Amino acid sequence: MGQQLVTKGLLPSRGTLRLTGICMFFALAALVWGYNIGIMAIIYVHPGFKAELNQPSASKKGLITAIYYLGTWTSYNFIAHPTIDRLGRRYAAGAGVFVTCIGAALQAGAKAPGALAMMIIGRIICGLGLAVVSSSVPMYQSEISPAKHRGRFVVLNHVGMIAGLAGAFWVGYGMSHWETPRGNSVGWRVAVCVQYIPAVIFLVGLPFCPETPRWLIQKGRIEEARASLELIRADNGPLVKNEIDEIIVDTEAHRVATSQSITVLFTNRPMFNRLWRTALLHFMAQMCGNTAMKYYLPTIFMSLGLSHKISLMIGGIETTLKIGCTIIDMLLIDKFGRRLTLLGGIMLMILALLLNGVLPLAYPDNVNAAADWTCIIFIFFYTFGYSVSLGPAPWVYGAEIFPTNFRARGLNIAASGGAIGSIIASQTWPVGMDNIGSKTYLIFFCFNVVTFVIILFFYPETKRRPLEDMDVLFGGNVRDRHDAERASDEHGEVDEQVVQPKTSRT
Repeated sequence: MGQQLVTKGLLPSRGTLRLTGICMFFALAALVWGYNIGIMAIIYVHPGFKAELNQPSASKKGLITAIYYLGTWTSYNFIAHPTIDRLGRRYAAGAGVFVTCIGAALQAGAKAPGALAMMIIGRIICGLGLAVVSSSVPMYQSEISPAKHRGRFVVLNHVGMIAGLAGAFWVGYGMSHWETPRGNSVGWRVAVCVQYIPAVIFLVGLPFCPETPRWLIQKGRIEEARASLELIRADNGPLVKNEIDEIIVDTEAHRVATSQSITVLFTNRPMFNRLWRTALLHFMAQMCGNTAMKYYLPTIFMSLGLSHKISLMIGGIETTLKIGCTIIDMLLIDKFGRRLTLLGGIMLMILALLLNGVLPLAYPDNVNAAADWTCIIFIFFYTFGYSVSLGPAPWVYGAEIFPTNFRARGLNIAASGGAIGSIIASQTWPVGMDNIGSKTYLIFFCFNVVTFVIILFFYPETKRRPLEDMDVLFGGNVRDRHDAERASDEHGEVDEQVVQPKTSRT
């Protein structure tokens, strides 16, 4: 009876359940990533932290925020991709979490007079580790997922990250009630250390997870790859054998190019077509204003007239709702595609930023409660828009368009574009709010309008396309591309006969 329900699609298969469990476990690493980012918003408004750093100015807070992205940029370009290619997607994620724990220890132990220096060094080290985590986890999820549902499994990475952000806000809200002298002194340090709980669980469970078949084949370990895929799919039938054969063919097709150098990503037109789109998407995702929302959300709410505790509580509610919004994106991204969810989400973000920029100008100094609450409500609309678009999409898109042999290098170089955007945004926001107030929202409003136009005209759809068939979008001739897209739209699946590229796969 159970097998009949599985066959009819009424119950998930054993392979689907196993794949979901593995991807959810790897989302724990993303949870550490999100918590490490989110906790900064909490400690910026904690009295003990402010006292330890001698009431840091907006520019110092901006420096602490931005310096993290110097670490991620350095790691994306020089550390993450060789680590991921050498250790594999699985153990690279573990190494990234371990390094992050070292950086978190430095932050939690920051003491005057060298507190600012310890925070900066800790943030850089966290950036080095989390760059590896943020690229290896979606890569792992992408490489073990079937094409038809790849989007939803990779979005689990973003679900984990948002769960970390939400956890940080609720921990911060709890710490705000620890109002004794001891609580004011160490509450923020305890909040920083809470991230060790998911980190330890992930590191202990990691050896029990399989490595991705694609990485194993890249290393010539064919039988291990076959066993890994059979374990992940909970099947050893002909479909698994065919999938392994396709991965082998694609890996061999790109092996010569891989052996040349990293410059192939810039000199080979199909590879560069992938690279600039992914890098620009990561950059735009940070310039859309979300970096400010992550780090300064309680400060934003307090500027709208809310108290410290209420600001933390509403921040916790907002980030918790992000989890649900991101789960909704899991249901939308494979059905409606990457482009449509991106464009729809950005439209909501444009509206929210416009209202938050204009209403405080029309009703300054919190003279109109209705205007203030409208701004707060539309921050939630912004949250939904980001969670179904620029939040998960850069990682989904980047993790699926590069061939196996170039996936680590391509995704990490592209992700460094996001680090640059984050440095700019995290420095712009606090200084802008101090000097021009809500007009800062209008700066990010303009970036979102430009982003909408760029995605509309320059980003092809990738839904339901096997990883081994991405070349046709970025290297095949125009007729191949149009025929493949039409076949995908009409049938919901890519016609394998249509998408066979007539040009070289490299």
